[in-house]
Amino acid sequence: MRLLFRRALLCACAGLYAQIAVAQATDGVAPPFPEFFREAERNAPRLVESRANIDAARGHARQTGAWIDPTFGVEVEDVAGSGSYSGWSQAQTTVSLSEPLELGGQRGARVAAGRAVVHSAELQSEELRVEFGHQLALAYAEAEAAQARSELLAEDIARAQEDVRIARALVKAGKEADLRGVQADAALAATQAEFEAARADRLNALGRLSSLAGLRESLERVTPSLLNRKTSASPSASITARSIDPAVRSAEAEHEAAQQRLTVERKRAIPTPTLSVGTRRFSATDTNAWVMSVSVPLPLFDRNRGEIAAARAEVTAAEARLSATQLESEAAWRGAVSQLQVSETRRAAADQSESAAREAYRLARTGYDAGRTPLIELLSTRRALTEAQSRALEARVARVQAEAALARLAGRIPFAE
Repeated sequence: MRLLFRRALLCACAGLYAQIAVAQATDGVAPPFPEFFREAERNAPRLVESRANIDAARGHARQTGAWIDPTFGVEVEDVAGSGSYSGWSQAQTTVSLSEPLELGGQRGARVAAGRAVVHSAELQSEELRVEFGHQLALAYAEAEAAQARSELLAEDIARAQEDVRIARALVKAGKEADLRGVQADAALAATQAEFEAARADRLNALGRLSSLAGLRESLERVTPSLLNRKTSASPSASITARSIDPAVRSAEAEHEAAQQRLTVERKRAIPTPTLSVGTRRFSATDTNAWVMSVSVPLPLFDRNRGEIAAARAEVTAAEARLSATQLESEAAWRGAVSQLQVSETRRAAADQSESAAREAYRLARTGYDAGRTPLIELLSTRRALTEAQSRALEARVARVQAEAALARLAGRIPFAE
């Protein structure tokens, strides 16, 4: 009773902890990605399903190890006939116990196949977990980028409004033509339209992130934790992913499980004899005797050839999937390493471009305030600054995507392990 009470208490505490984690995520602000992933891992429906699949495979594996139940039989002969057999005086009552004998390693093959299926389910679950972490990281980065773009355009609107204010003042003072004020208004309207589109993208990105994490209520914000993080050194291209890619490990386990199923089907073709042992009572003489028998099925019509052929074809298919997965993994690893190097170069160039554009806008603004720079040049430099900031943001997203892809191929949860 104490053990049951402790287990119930632990389950209740675990459920309460999960509810607290969900409440923290559904307050509208997602925590930094490592913490957010740990919360999502406990609640994401697809991961809950994969853990249930492992439990189901383990249950099936336990069943494969069960012995065949014996058969208890009672047989009464020489009764209810005619003449001297009209009653029960000549009855012969036999009580027997029959047990099928699995020969040739049939039970061992079943047990090995069950274990192979469990191993395959565990590796498939790990592959799904890594893939989920990869997708969650990309969705988090997209939401963070959409949020940053909204903030960037909000700042641009503030700059555009200041440009409109100054332009109208200069037009009113007769230092600028009315056309300049119209141009400033048009530029402000365009920026506001972009801001509305960015805000819609932000809501969509947050909705996708919430759905992926298994949250019923959509998030309102994310905590910046991926785009501006310090990047690690680029890995060497000489490292291969063939032995560590979860997809490869999962394909290898599926191939092993298929081979074990083929062994099981081959063993099933072996006839299974049944041994029966019992005792018989002779009512006429009030005596007893042992009764023993062995029955063996004759494989004249069913030699399990169809199932053996099907299992052999499944092995061939599993081998083909394994080979394809290995080739795809190697190619994906080389591409991910190359993409990571390119994204780092792109990010550095985009940051330099943003700094130059910011300085150009500062100089143009100073010149415009002093009356030395025309409004059209100020609007152009402001637009160039916004575009440079957008390119820098896209470069940081590309860097995150490249790192996440490399982590997935290496069997790691990106930015969380």
